[in-house]
Amino acid sequence: MASGREILHKMKEKVQEKVGLGSTAESGKGKSTASKNIKHGYHLVEGKSLHPMEDYVVAEFKHVGDSELGLFAIFDGHLSQVIPDYLKSHLFDNILNEPDFWIEPENAIRKGYRITDQDILEKAVDLGQGGSTAVTAILINGQKLVIANVGDSRAVICKNGEAKQLSVDHEPTTEKESIENRGGFVSNFPGDVARVDGQLAVARAFGDKSLKEHLSSEPDVTVEIIDDDTELLILVMTNQEAVDAIRNVKDAWSAAKLLTDEAVMRNSTDDISCIVVTF
Repeated sequence: MASGREILHKMKEKVQEKVGLGSTAESGKGKSTASKNIKHGYHLVEGKSLHPMEDYVVAEFKHVGDSELGLFAIFDGHLSQVIPDYLKSHLFDNILNEPDFWIEPENAIRKGYRITDQDILEKAVDLGQGGSTAVTAILINGQKLVIANVGDSRAVICKNGEAKQLSVDHEPTTEKESIENRGGFVSNFPGDVARVDGQLAVARAFGDKSLKEHLSSEPDVTVEIIDDDTELLILVMTNQEAVDAIRNVKDAWSAAKLLTDEAVMRNSTDDISCIVVTF
């Protein structure tokens, strides 16, 4: 049986193109075999900062027995390419290997996140410093959507034109009490964002072994039922603005590229990743 990585490689259509000075882009798209209406597209743009691309994406439909799973994720590394790449290769496998996945997928996702973070910390000598945020979406048989995230990458669903954020922004200021209870602190210097121990601008992440005593890797998990009012899902701009920008774009890949192009036009220098799933 082909691995998840091999399936993704076969399904996605890679496009290498120039996007501004020194930036490259990667794109892909695919569609469900269980529902002709469900399609996905993604687009990544390397930023203009002085470090290699640290965003990694999963976007695939996968058959498990008689069921179909849509697996979508954005892993946004900081000070690391290796850890988001490790998440891309291992996180979904760890989740799906949980015995209770089909009965209680929310619990399986929490366990999968926890196990994966433990593995990363145990392999810190090989994987190196740094860490990664994550937002994952698992679509079960085109009917049940389970979103999980650590950090600040977003999942937004559109129903009847209205944007609804399904992820939670894990910011140091909102989790200051729990960080301080672990012995850490939240800095808030003028001209800078709030940071855990004066370093990390998110309160939850995979890896970051040097900060792990003060960080959490526990995801927030949300379940959404896909119905006739559901139009699209965006992983990664402000919620309503993103929905309004692409709601009338029929092709999922074109929608994802439109959003990343918009971010480039707004002078973003960071790596930019976007996945769009249309229903």
